[in-house]
Amino acid sequence: MSHLIVGIGGTTRPGSSSELAVRTALAATERRGARTVHFGGDFLAALPHYAPERPERTDEQKRLVEAVRQADGLIIGSPGYHGGISGLVKNAVDLLEDLRDDDRVYFDGRAVGLVVTAAGWQACGTTLSALRNVVHAMRGWPTPLGVTLNSARTRLFEADGTCADSAAADQLAMLGGQVHDFALRHTAAPAAVRAA
Repeated sequence: MSHLIVGIGGTTRPGSSSELAVRTALAATERRGARTVHFGGDFLAALPHYAPERPERTDEQKRLVEAVRQADGLIIGSPGYHGGISGLVKNAVDLLEDLRDDDRVYFDGRAVGLVVTAAGWQACGTTLSALRNVVHAMRGWPTPLGVTLNSARTRLFEADGTCADSAAADQLAMLGGQVHDFALRHTAAPAAVRAA
């Protein structure tokens, strides 16, 4: 069976660069044989604010949590808003606290590829660092490559959603490849190695 890679990322703006960047990286995993699910900006914007004291969940919240629970790898993309993760993306990640009591807690044993788009390199760097810290806190394995895309310097995507910048396309393909290859190696490893 092919591996499942889940993407989370986008903004309230249709066709945002962060959403298209996640889709581009997911497409790279599909070319390697993965199944993918993407939770884009529209979906993320419809999620209620995460409230740990309220155990009830909407169907959308349950869908996101269950997809991540089943995932073999993840790709998370965020715009850099004022030097940090967008509230939309952070709210979705906070909801994944529901995975705390799973046998495979949070992102345990899974590679997480990270993508940041921002109108400037400073926000790219600080937001990527924040995302890496979140993934570490959630027991995930950030991929060696984190992709930062400066949307102020060049047009990143065409109107049809294809990546217009060849260097960005190459990096997003490499990121998707790292997430997929980690999933392959991890699931092929003996159970004793995975538990170590």
